Amino acid sequence: MKNLFLFFIAIALFSCKNETPPVDYALVSGKITNSESKELSISNSEQKVNKTVTIEKDGIFRDTLKNVIEGLYIFYDGENYNRFYLKPGDDLKITYDANDFVNSLKYEGKGSEISKYQLTKGNKVREMLGTGPDSYLLDEAAYKEKTKKLKTDLLALLSSSKGIPANFKNNEEKELNYQYLYDITRYESYHSYYAKQPDFKVSETFLDELKSVDYNNESDYKNLKSYRNLVMFHYRDLAEKQAQKDSSDESVNFIKFAGDIPSEYIKNDLLTKVSGEITYSNDMEAFYNEFMKACKDEELKTKLTNTYNKLKTVSPGKQSPKFVDYENYKGGKTSLDDLKGKYVYIDVWATWCGPCKYEIPYLIELDKKYEGKNITFLSISIDKAKDHDKWKKMIEEKGMGGVQLFADNDWKSKFVQDYMIRGIPHFILIDPEGKIVKYSAPRPSDKKLTDLFDELKI
Repeated sequence: MKNLFLFFIAIALFSCKNETPPVDYALVSGKITNSESKELSISNSEQKVNKTVTIEKDGIFRDTLKNVIEGLYIFYDGENYNRFYLKPGDDLKITYDANDFVNSLKYEGKGSEISKYQLTKGNKVREMLGTGPDSYLLDEAAYKEKTKKLKTDLLALLSSSKGIPANFKNNEEKELNYQYLYDITRYESYHSYYAKQPDFKVSETFLDELKSVDYNNESDYKNLKSYRNLVMFHYRDLAEKQAQKDSSDESVNFIKFAGDIPSEYIKNDLLTKVSGEITYSNDMEAFYNEFMKACKDEELKTKLTNTYNKLKTVSPGKQSPKFVDYENYKGGKTSLDDLKGKYVYIDVWATWCGPCKYEIPYLIELDKKYEGKNITFLSISIDKAKDHDKWKKMIEEKGMGGVQLFADNDWKSKFVQDYMIRGIPHFILIDPEGKIVKYSAPRPSDKKLTDLFDELKI
């Protein structure tokens, strides 16, 4: 009996020793034709994955991604990129022709089902909505009909897709519904912009479907991108409406509304995302104080405090940071000190920036309106050196006036760093003595700018 007992113990120990460890990696391989790239970049920002895979001369690549967490990833090959789905144990194969990326991209292999669905989904969205502004130029009834049909078609695609796990399908159904709601929330601002109707408003019932949305669903916020977008839009909208009502600062309003969110997770994530907006706020002190009251994350509060202290060095009345010998479109070099004696309205921009280009006609109009007045309109491009010719061409094609300069080191230019500019376009107003009037001045398209000029008697 004793020997039999020892026999079973031995079997148990042997079984334990031979247990297969859980797989925590995935294989990614494939072949790219007509690509000049020497490497493929694979990343997932949320999981902080950033992997570079070597592409051989024949276009073949293969690598192992370790410690894989199930979710969406993205690969880049030059200007070509696409999102794919990966989980531990997958053996995903990616193939495409770099010269015909959209039509040739294919996913195959173990675990490719969700990636195939994502690819077909993306093609369906492009087919129905296009890649430009056309859908936003539709009237609201036609736009809603099109986006609603898109949701219906994508739900049908999801239902018919084979091999997709039930938990993914459940989440994706929610994602598609939230995406539809997010799409209709964006319609007003996008239609206003593309149709050039700044006063456009949707009808009262257009957004009725949003009335039932719970903006405090922590689980959906963690798992669904469209829901996160919808929550962000909701609080942005509240902040904007409050600003319109009492002329308060939108960014400060956002923090106040976010501070009342019951979910600490949602609250802290939103505050993290908007913390950098202190650099654009018209009331940095109020922004900082409200943020300190709303935020419970000590590390984030410390980071904002450091930023706030740096921003005080470029507050109104302080001497402006300077730049020296920037290339002038008209020839020669120009330094900020060369412009002393007049107000200087600075536009920090780039040729690739859509919102920057939107402001150009308004800036040209202002330059003509204030010709001969005590102000210089200065545009500083932070394009990369390789886009120098694009800069010159755009100035010529759009008939841009004022003083046009090319920064010495794009985003890393000392002037840009000293002003802590994190997004463009960014507008600055300096007085005739070189002191800062507005660190974040109104845009040329904003009537508040001419009101400011009138106040200063320019």
